[in-house]
Amino acid sequence: MEYKLGEKSRCAVIGYGSWATAIVSLLVRNEKEVWWYIRNDDVLEGLVSEGRNPKYLNDIEFDRSTIHPSSDLDEVVSMAKIIIMAVPSAYLKDFLAPLTVSLEDKFVISAIKGIIPGDYKTAAEYLHDRYGLTYKQIGIISGPSHAEEVGRQKLSYLTVVCTDQDNAHLIGNKLGTSYMRLSFSSDIYGVEYAAIMKNIYAISVGIATGLGYGDNFKAVLISGCAREMTRFLMESYPDRRDTLDPAYLGDLLVTCYSNYSRNRRLGLLIGRGCTVKSALNEMTMVAEGYFAADCIRHINFRHRIDMPIADMVYDILYRNALPRQKMKELAQIL
Repeated sequence: MEYKLGEKSRCAVIGYGSWATAIVSLLVRNEKEVWWYIRNDDVLEGLVSEGRNPKYLNDIEFDRSTIHPSSDLDEVVSMAKIIIMAVPSAYLKDFLAPLTVSLEDKFVISAIKGIIPGDYKTAAEYLHDRYGLTYKQIGIISGPSHAEEVGRQKLSYLTVVCTDQDNAHLIGNKLGTSYMRLSFSSDIYGVEYAAIMKNIYAISVGIATGLGYGDNFKAVLISGCAREMTRFLMESYPDRRDTLDPAYLGDLLVTCYSNYSRNRRLGLLIGRGCTVKSALNEMTMVAEGYFAADCIRHINFRHRIDMPIADMVYDILYRNALPRQKMKELAQIL
């Protein structure tokens, strides 16, 4: 069965964090109305009464006539053809728990950059298995695009990934603006896993920074991260992909060096001496790399791919390994 989208296909966004808010800010520039599922009473009230998200990117003021924020998930899903999931992977199940209407005639796009904890599946894999969606009706959007810069209308980049490139370009038309450059791909597996793995690697760079390593070492470390990510993608799911493209290398780089990167910040806190537990408690937003480190290690049991950097991050996060000692050992083999 073909899933062809039309230009008038309405969009809905699931989630109320910074990335969800940034995505809505793009959509409303091209769409007459956007439905928006909000699971937080304060955020819902702020959007309804003032057109602002009081918790995330509150500098963005929405035209209240173009957004339809609602706490009724069934209503939001029923009103749209294109459903964009923009929630932390750890909470996807909770967000979708109230859903009683079917997704079988929807086109679902994941803007999630993490693996579902406990299921060891990406968002696309989970939606496919749990809701019976075919990969012809699943898409991915990936960066490099930090929500904060998108919200400030800084020049940014999105890759839209669909098996059908007509659908990809139609979705791109809904997200494109003068400050958002678009590229397109059909590599659902590679782009989604790259978006997940770059969070693990950003933690490693944060740890190195917190430990006092300089730019020279971090350049070598990030080069090693790029090689390791490419090796994992090509050995676990061979395809004709160029991992130098923005959706792979670009997203990795910005997550490793940007001050907006919550995963880099988690590593930075650990490198400076915080325990993993205290570092997580200090984070105001979810660091997807924490869950990804465990999930990727579990998934790699099947493939047995050499991944010393990801292994180091796992050992520090989950085995109480000493960051300075593990980084010193890693430096010997990079």
